[in-house]
Amino acid sequence: MIKKEIAHIRKQFKLDHEMLKLYDILNVYIMKDSSEIYHFERQPFAMLDREKQELYMGNFKKLLTGELDQKLFELKFQEAEEDVKDPSRVLLHQGLVTGDPDEWHDLMMLLVDKMLADTRYAKDMVVTFVRGQYFRPTKKRSEESEESGKDEVFANPFILCSVNSTEEQRKSLMFDYVEREFKYNVIVDPIIKLSAPEQGFFYPSVTDGYSDVNRVLYCSGRANEPNPHFIDQILNAEKTVTAQEERTIFEEIVKEVAGDQLDAATIAQVYEEIHQVIESHENEEEPPTLDFKEVERVLSVSGVENVTEEKVEQAFRTVVDDRNYEIKANSVLPKFTSKSIKINTKVATISVSPQDLKYVKQVNYQGKRCILIEIDEDAVIEGFTLNTETL
Repeated sequence: MIKKEIAHIRKQFKLDHEMLKLYDILNVYIMKDSSEIYHFERQPFAMLDREKQELYMGNFKKLLTGELDQKLFELKFQEAEEDVKDPSRVLLHQGLVTGDPDEWHDLMMLLVDKMLADTRYAKDMVVTFVRGQYFRPTKKRSEESEESGKDEVFANPFILCSVNSTEEQRKSLMFDYVEREFKYNVIVDPIIKLSAPEQGFFYPSVTDGYSDVNRVLYCSGRANEPNPHFIDQILNAEKTVTAQEERTIFEEIVKEVAGDQLDAATIAQVYEEIHQVIESHENEEEPPTLDFKEVERVLSVSGVENVTEEKVEQAFRTVVDDRNYEIKANSVLPKFTSKSIKINTKVATISVSPQDLKYVKQVNYQGKRCILIEIDEDAVIEGFTLNTETL
């Protein structure tokens, strides 16, 4: 699953969108103290008030928002399921293909039972399931075509789950216009935080434009903080590695090969090479990866000295204990055109983009370490243009 696939699906979650149909919605309220189901209800999505529909649409879109391997993780289901009661792969697939709302309801409640096992929640929680289908064109008509009507479309059924926490409403003082008096207002009904889902999933994932029932898209509420218990025990999916963890792995491998100190120009060239790898695989379904041979090439052409394939291979063995490990290139590279790199010093924090890192140097001036930044224009501080000094 790639960014454009997720973006296409996310864009469909609008009221009255002709490329999206939502059939049933199921809400389950879980008490924090006992982790027991307090209430549940299922109804056709179309029967909800329009205001509620808008809130849920915002929730679903928020759940599917974020970067891959940071907030969104495409996961494979675990292969060995003999010891797992009610494997989620089976429950979700049955829920996907059934046309019976009652059967779908029962299958989703089995998933809720898995969420309650060995889990205590700090707040009351609401688990929302929705089933529907979205449509995507199978082919585009050429502008010269005389065919009329819409492009041919293909229906993709799906199940989406959002887990949301609740919060108590604040006590407040209000003014009654009718009675013309100030009143102390206490509302005991909790607020469901639909604008900030804790986690959830979208099933099935998408591969090359087609539904992939062997994978699920897990959605985390916080970047680089997937819930391992939810992934393993509830989704029965394989463990994932976050982009942050991948970046740390890459950094440790480079340190094993080149040492702790590199100049900014070399780091900039490393990022430039990785950026080219990503661009060259831009239209491919699978994200580009860096094995030990590719890392050796990147470091060599970037000017790192004494780099050999054997040295990099050994670094892979040392850091991840696997010479065949492949690092996702997108996880290693900070956002290339934005100021995504922070240079932290005691005096100031400098933000710079990877493509502009080559203009930054650390130099020794009169026995003191200084950051030197090459610029094309005058620097302006609080409206004042700085004088240019010749050193």
